[in-house]
Amino acid sequence: DQSRIVIDVAVPISAYTEMIHYAREEALKEKEITAYIFGHAGDGNIHLVVGTGRDNAKAWEAIDALNSRVVTKALALGGTATGEHGVGIGKRKFMPAEHGASLEWMRKVKQLFDPNGILNPGKMFPD
Repeated sequence: DQSRIVIDVAVPISAYTEMIHYAREEALKEKEITAYIFGHAGDGNIHLVVGTGRDNAKAWEAIDALNSRVVTKALALGGTATGEHGVGIGKRKFMPAEHGASLEWMRKVKQLFDPNGILNPGKMFPD
């Protein structure tokens, strides 16, 4: 019984081939997972779909580490931790690295428009 997640990043189009090559090589290092890549070359969006057995804790740890490496590379190439799928719980830990000091302004804007914290609570900002 397999389960999958999508590691979704976007990079400038000039870095697209480098990012695809990097994601492929990193995914191939992980022997207990399956993976494939597709994306939208016109906007720099890359989807690395990875999966393994639902109960394979070791492989899920490897997938989490793979996600971190892929996102870190995308950020280093001037890209974003999120492509078209948004931040969500899986990407919120990368928000400080991507947004730096502006993350606090983002929090303030969210607080202004969502003072009760009912719109997507806990999804965007790291604790």
